[in-house]
Amino acid sequence: MSEPLTPPPGASDDAPHQAFAAVTRLLAEQGHPHAPRWLGVPARTAQEAADALGVSVGQIAKSVIFRRKTDEVAVLVVTSGDRRVDEKKVAALVGPIGRADADFVKSRTGFSIGGVSPVGHASRPVTLLDADLARFEEIWAAAGHPNGVFRLSFADLQRLTGAPVAAVVQAPAT
Repeated sequence: MSEPLTPPPGASDDAPHQAFAAVTRLLAEQGHPHAPRWLGVPARTAQEAADALGVSVGQIAKSVIFRRKTDEVAVLVVTSGDRRVDEKKVAALVGPIGRADADFVKSRTGFSIGGVSPVGHASRPVTLLDADLARFEEIWAAAGHPNGVFRLSFADLQRLTGAPVAAVVQAPAT
């Protein structure tokens, strides 16, 4: 866990690293006590992030973006890395949704897939926090880049996003 806290030298000029820097600034402005961490390897999936951090995959707060069909607004569902979003449950809360492609995700959030942060979006998404994520004291979320993550609690996530908590995942396999 001796990863550098900032991107490598010379990398700060490209947009993905600017997104990491923007999330870092936003968290500092909001008084979040844990600065983002720069991982030595990309963590585009919850499993990759968990492996890099040495935590359980459930502790990874994955940000899943959908496209709301009625108005093209981004819908962000933040859930535990070991759960699958139930699109019918989400649609029941926010209206009909569809899959979001990489261009949609980038244009609405400012982040590339694999680095979507739950905070700091280019345009404010409709956001839902899955209740299952609250089972962990410590969770980790993307910080605007596949190599960037930050530590937080579920209460921190609620405070930072202002989002409602809902049951929006498929029942876990038994």
